Amino acid sequence: MKLAFFDDFKLGVLKGDGLIDVSAVVSDIPHIGPGDLMSGLIACFDHYREKIDAAIEAGVVVPMSSVRIRPPVPKPGKIDCMAVNYMEDGTLEEKPLRNGFHKAPSAIIGDGDTMVLPDIPATIFEGEAELALVIGRTAKNISEAEAMDYIFGYMNFIDGSARGLPPDRNVFFQVKSRETFAPIGPFLVTADEIDNPQDLPVKLWVNGEVKQNFNTSDMAHKISELVAWLSSIHTLEVGDIVATGTNHRGLSAFQDGDKVELEVSGLGRLKFNVKDDLKRTWSRETRLDRQNQGHSTPTPQLTGKYAPGGK
Repeated sequence: MKLAFFDDFKLGVLKGDGLIDVSAVVSDIPHIGPGDLMSGLIACFDHYREKIDAAIEAGVVVPMSSVRIRPPVPKPGKIDCMAVNYMEDGTLEEKPLRNGFHKAPSAIIGDGDTMVLPDIPATIFEGEAELALVIGRTAKNISEAEAMDYIFGYMNFIDGSARGLPPDRNVFFQVKSRETFAPIGPFLVTADEIDNPQDLPVKLWVNGEVKQNFNTSDMAHKISELVAWLSSIHTLEVGDIVATGTNHRGLSAFQDGDKVELEVSGLGRLKFNVKDDLKRTWSRETRLDRQNQGHSTPTPQLTGKYAPGGK
């Protein structure tokens, strides 16, 4: 089942090329906002699934083109992100150590929304294509063997980054938790629809050009290991998001006017825009392009505020 919020956060389920409004079915779930509603639905989904299925059969399809899609998990308690969790197409000789960081829930935006690049001296702005999972029940000190049973569903996730901010070593908080730096959606897809989340093609396009193209099979630390490990650090709650990392070789500079699309197989296609009031520019080369040219540094800024030489 592909769940979505649309317009004024009505709850919809994808059917064909449109959505069925099932808001009435879940209206008795205690909530003060759409975040609470989704968490409440996840927590007692088995109770509501049959009712939702009936509403889908009886409902009228609303075309996707006529609605505004909202973030499917608009207010998670936590967003846990994995850092350097891919073998980079098998080019790394050893697995990177497990590492993670928090991303502020206020960074979330949805399909059709805009990532805004702030007026800060970042050397480059990037967006990392990722598979994210959503926790379905409270998980504390669980084992790898049982970890997959704690996953409610999956969705597309972008981990926006403002690289190279001073001071040195003051990294992840100010790099990752900017507002609008976590596009998600368009759907939250229940786990039963994904046969093998560890074998999913991931593609990211910028202005129609494929930049990232990899498979979740290249993860250094698999999903079950990540969930178990995170649950040993802190309790994972219903509706929490875990972003599983990216293959960095295709990363490139996001900049003003970009149209970005992300599709993890089976999860629909997430589309969003990029806006930069400063109109800064970078070349369009990827990290792999730079590496093949013999460079170890990111793509340099070409023009605009903070560009080398003040161009």
